[in-house]
Amino acid sequence: MTTDIAPATIAKNEDTPRGFAFGLTAYFLWGFLPFYLKAVAHIPSLEVLAHRAIWSVPVAGLVLLILRRTGDLKVAVQNPRMLAMACLTALIIMANWGIYVWAVAAGRALDAALGYFINPLFSIFLAAVLLKERLAPVQLAAIGLVVVAVAILTYDAGGLPWVSLALTVTWGFYALFRKTLPIGPNQGFFLEVLLISIPCLPYVIWLESTGQGHLLNSTGWDTFILMAAGIVTAAPLMIYANGAKLLKLSTIGIMQYIAPTMIFLIAVFVFHEPLSLVKLGAFGLIWLALAVYTWSMLQQTRDRQALPGA
Repeated sequence: MTTDIAPATIAKNEDTPRGFAFGLTAYFLWGFLPFYLKAVAHIPSLEVLAHRAIWSVPVAGLVLLILRRTGDLKVAVQNPRMLAMACLTALIIMANWGIYVWAVAAGRALDAALGYFINPLFSIFLAAVLLKERLAPVQLAAIGLVVVAVAILTYDAGGLPWVSLALTVTWGFYALFRKTLPIGPNQGFFLEVLLISIPCLPYVIWLESTGQGHLLNSTGWDTFILMAAGIVTAAPLMIYANGAKLLKLSTIGIMQYIAPTMIFLIAVFVFHEPLSLVKLGAFGLIWLALAVYTWSMLQQTRDRQALPGA
């Protein structure tokens, strides 16, 4: 068992079959997540959110015990700054999960898909504004297409597509702040769900004691699917964390479109959510923006590899 934070290992910038398998598995699990959320749609979203956090704790904890990395967690808990940042990322990811759970239950999985399509470009925007990274003209054009798409949706709906934007903003800031936690992704995830479960556990106990909960006061199926929330939540994230170390950044950038594409297809062809021509046009602009962004990213990767000594 380690007693301090192990130094970060420098992964080779190359794709491996193992990393590709991990990445595909994680993104496909995220892509199928709407089916699980639809199965718990009859349960209040706040209760589902609480169970996602509570049942993720033993799953993530078991992984840390197997990997013998609990020492990293002890150091993080004893560091006030790291603990404060973990509280912040926990709050943000809790908001993201809550919005997503509610969106699918409310028949707005299409809005969720749109939000996760926009997210990569929002992350570029955050990097430019907060980290002062320079944007290439092609990247600015991609962001401009997203702005046009959001404006079209706003005009058509008579208001901002708040579900999509909320998911984009929460996940974008979560990814940004998560980078400041100098511990591994598995340790960071365990710390986050542990912090979230502190208020969630008494809430669930209160629900069950008053007969409002669905864990013990409902059918055996409800008990099973709520307890399965831990695996459903923790497994893809931890699988992805291991795969990301074995893949090129450009490969991860392309693969991240798998999940929102699956969510889009499930929303339209399985959940039969209405897809108007206006919304389809907005999605078309987003897809064009992502194609432009991906092309630019691949060009930059090839240019770097062509440099002497790359």
